[in-house]
Amino acid sequence: MILIDFPNLQRPFQKHFPIDRFQKLSRYVSEMSYGKVCVEFEFTDWHQMPAPISEYAISPANLKVDKSRVVRLLQDAIDGADKAHDFSRFDYVAIFMGARFKDYGMVGLCGYPGMLGWRQEIVFKTQGKGQVVPNGIAIFTASAHLGTLFHDSAHVWGGVVNGKRRVPCLYDHDLQEQHPTIADDFAAAMINMGYWDPMSCHFYKYQQPPPGISSWTKLRLGWLASHKVKTIEPGASNEVLLGPLEDETSDVLVIRIPLSPTRSILIENRQPIGLFDSVLPAHGILIMHANDDIAECRNGRAPVKLVNANPTTSYLTGAAFDLPGVSEYADPKSNIKIKLLEKIGMSYRISIERIS
Repeated sequence: MILIDFPNLQRPFQKHFPIDRFQKLSRYVSEMSYGKVCVEFEFTDWHQMPAPISEYAISPANLKVDKSRVVRLLQDAIDGADKAHDFSRFDYVAIFMGARFKDYGMVGLCGYPGMLGWRQEIVFKTQGKGQVVPNGIAIFTASAHLGTLFHDSAHVWGGVVNGKRRVPCLYDHDLQEQHPTIADDFAAAMINMGYWDPMSCHFYKYQQPPPGISSWTKLRLGWLASHKVKTIEPGASNEVLLGPLEDETSDVLVIRIPLSPTRSILIENRQPIGLFDSVLPAHGILIMHANDDIAECRNGRAPVKLVNANPTTSYLTGAAFDLPGVSEYADPKSNIKIKLLEKIGMSYRISIERIS
């Protein structure tokens, strides 16, 4: 974690603030991965960048960012940490600024794989010792919410496979250009997963922790064990008892219905369990259409999309199916019918049928 200051800009927090923030990220990752993954950070000393923040500042809209300014920030930051640190000891690098969102233009972002693309040949080297930055670089301001810390770090952790990010943003980039900040109604860009995954929303309410991640993101990160995924094969009908996604003791954490080699339906159960899924907009069964042929969320297309159980609510806050309430979903395109039969504790008995 490279800590950077800027000339003539007073650091807006106390000395231990960054350490506390990233300790919370480690706790979040541990809960989301069922204790399988931990994150440990080593912090550099604070060092001052060679130029004022105005020379690095960028647009809050992803598609309007001056990438040369991102490159300059990354290069100057890693050069400042070059002498005292062996980059080969680490899995990735993050930059934490002694600056706020209003100073820089964005709350946080991922330099690579992200803002600068996700071509596997991108390499950042320090100008002094020629050290190569491992895997990727995330960038954060002091305004970054815990959900933002996860969001942009997860881009790096997911990596790049066959030229595609494994863990992309789940909000629509073209809509984000029109609604880049909370003041500009950023939630209008969250047409795919709403407030149900920090890869979409970062957070539900700023004063609270972020929601937990969806089963789709857990699968992309490799945090969901294969034996916890119940696959309903083509042509089959079945009843499944689906436990809450946050309860690792459940026999089944996600139901997968393959539609083709690259398309599937995922079903998960989100309940107020743990620190993070307690802050969701609602609770119940989420049904998602996943399409591995789509790399990024552009122009209304996305690698994963929620089915909205209640379209009268805004920002997919009513997306969950429940008993009582909206308890059935039929998809004539795939000839699939999903029905909630019974709620047992926090689990649901669910019927999956192939309809003609």
